[in-house]
Amino acid sequence: MSTVPTIDIGPFLRSDAAGKRVVGEQVARTCEETGFLVISGHGFPLELLGRAQRELFAFFDLPAETKNRWHPTGPSKQRGYHGFATRGLAYTLGEQTPPDLRESVFLGPVDDHRAYYAGLPEAATSYAPNLIPDVLEPTLIALYREYERLARDMMRIFAAALELPRGFFDGTLDRHFSIMSCHHYPVLEKPPLPGQLRTGAHTDYGAMTILAATDAEGGLEVRMPDGSWAGVRPRPGEFVVNLGDMMARWTNQRWASTLHRVVNPPLGMTHSRRLSIGMFVHPNYDQRIECVPTCLAAGEQARYPVITAGEHIKRKIERSHEPA
Repeated sequence: MSTVPTIDIGPFLRSDAAGKRVVGEQVARTCEETGFLVISGHGFPLELLGRAQRELFAFFDLPAETKNRWHPTGPSKQRGYHGFATRGLAYTLGEQTPPDLRESVFLGPVDDHRAYYAGLPEAATSYAPNLIPDVLEPTLIALYREYERLARDMMRIFAAALELPRGFFDGTLDRHFSIMSCHHYPVLEKPPLPGQLRTGAHTDYGAMTILAATDAEGGLEVRMPDGSWAGVRPRPGEFVVNLGDMMARWTNQRWASTLHRVVNPPLGMTHSRRLSIGMFVHPNYDQRIECVPTCLAAGEQARYPVITAGEHIKRKIERSHEPA
């Protein structure tokens, strides 16, 4: 049984004044306690999500040499296809663990903001062109657009939860550089290496992550405040939302960016093939990340200096030891 609460955000999206207040209070409490919540009532087109899942499963069934046609060779490593057990998220915490037991397709921004950031060369990689398998492109672009919409809705909910003005976060995602990740976790056919997981324990870098996953054994676990690990298993049609390091910084650590991992299922278990599709929400590259007014008491100092979203992500990546 998951200890992460499910919150129906529908009343907030329907402009119900009382509902907005209740949803804001529920989200605030959860973000302060664990930084993880499950959402329903989000209005995401589930037919599109189902189609994307079917097409992705079919793509991941292709031979490795076919899939590797879409492996990036240019400056942007966070695009295209990455093969099984070639990356490891525990590296981001400096942990020397074996690579994660998954393969992935990544998309960056669909809109082209390179001209806007022409005077900021360090932003170029964040807005590099996508490398999308032909058979997936129409569906994944449509899916990316829906994740964008849901991310903006969640930022409005976060503003209410933080007791900020309604439009406080408006504009922060106009030129975002969010990454949509499609992770495939196949059935384990041989024992993992010592310490090897489907995804090693880590926190996310950005403002938040929005995740949809198929139901299977060997799933997401969250580190609870008492140090225990709790499984997160949303019902069909629900999404997991968790806060990243950037939101913890934005809120002066009032809200939590929590360790999480994807654990291994029993060896050879048929019902353990898993697919997760998530958006790692990164605001505009030049967006200032500074303590919001409601998270700073009178006489209190902000824990962090002002930084841009792009610089924050850049530093996080530089501090990690993930192999190229």
